Amino acid sequence: MISRDKAPTAQETFMQMAQAAGLRGRLLVTLGILMLIRLGIHLPIPGIDRAQFARTLQGNNQILSFLDIFSGGGLSALGVFALGILPYINASIIIQLLTAAIPALENLQKNEGEAGRRKISQMTRYVSAGWAVLQSVFLASFWLKPFALNYGPIFVIETALALVAGSMFVMWASEVITERGVGNGASLLIFVNIVATLPKALGDTIDFVQTGNRETVGRVIVLLLLFLVTIVGIVFVQEGIRRIPIISARRQVGRRIFAEQRNYLPLRLNQGGVMPIIFAAAILSLPMLVGNFIKNPEYSRIINTYLVPGGSGAWVYALVYLVSIVFFSYFYSSLIVNPVDVAQNLKKMGSSIPGIRPGKATSEYIERVLNRLTFLGAIFLGLIAIIPTAVESALNVRTFRGLGATSLLILVGVAIDTSKQIQTYVISQRYEGMVKQ
Repeated sequence: MISRDKAPTAQETFMQMAQAAGLRGRLLVTLGILMLIRLGIHLPIPGIDRAQFARTLQGNNQILSFLDIFSGGGLSALGVFALGILPYINASIIIQLLTAAIPALENLQKNEGEAGRRKISQMTRYVSAGWAVLQSVFLASFWLKPFALNYGPIFVIETALALVAGSMFVMWASEVITERGVGNGASLLIFVNIVATLPKALGDTIDFVQTGNRETVGRVIVLLLLFLVTIVGIVFVQEGIRRIPIISARRQVGRRIFAEQRNYLPLRLNQGGVMPIIFAAAILSLPMLVGNFIKNPEYSRIINTYLVPGGSGAWVYALVYLVSIVFFSYFYSSLIVNPVDVAQNLKKMGSSIPGIRPGKATSEYIERVLNRLTFLGAIFLGLIAIIPTAVESALNVRTFRGLGATSLLILVGVAIDTSKQIQTYVISQRYEGMVKQ
């Protein structure tokens, strides 16, 4: 007999994955689509010198290297799915920011129910298509121009159409995974793309160790241990929750009197997840992007000195990066949790925090707790983002280039969320079995 209050064991989870038709079907849909996306990444776009482009990508272009990680090598391979899920992610961020700034969109999300959420999803798709057009035209017109075998308007149009079509197909595939598969489709696609770069990084590391001496082996071991400690720390912080106690007032329904109930309000230590790091990295990549166009030697010297991780003024880059992560952590936390709304909802439900008066005092208390948690989470994100890169530069081990804090956070976070969703399906199958009995 399996207790319904216990979390499913690994044995029960794998048994349900093999026997339960619903869960098995969702897993097969997810795996099939992920394999299809990985195949499309290696479908080449014609008319481009890939060998020369790959050599350029292996240089010191931080922007291309950053984007290539999230496209699973699709950008370096110049495949049809080179843009991947990035336009959809950017569109989702834009819609979230507009929802917080425009009252009409906020009302659509909060008060219109499922119909409002469908409208916002449709807006996200349109913005994603527009963003994909801008990115593809920009790539075809500027970054791919030196590598085109026959550059001209026809090349730009054909390349842009191929990239936009691939991006829209990836967006559709991610939504299919979310609706009919297991886990969040966009997050799983990024997860698989990052995992796809691991074999090459490990292979380069093994070659680096074989061509080095004992000191090289020691440096690689230190870096791998640091990655392991970082993963453990990410798990603890991602699962860290501050539980604020809540007491529900005694109430009477008919002749029955229900005693007061004790519960808690969970506030996560890291509300924004990996989004503050992505925002900060995008902001810091803008100066390098501008430098590719203005071609000013003095401007390029300043950027390469102070705003590049490996520059001589790397401490300035680390400080700006840390401040940006803290700022965006508070910004994203304010989008997710509104203390005033939480206090009003508690008051409507007849619940209160022990020792705190309902209303304004409750919202101020929740805001103070949330600010402290956000500060701790932001400092953690900043350290996770800076320390691996700094240690990698100090040890002079470049084989894991690009696989840093953002990648580790995404890998751990998506793995935890997907495993929790699978456990939820297993628990639902358990309850269905009890009902049938």
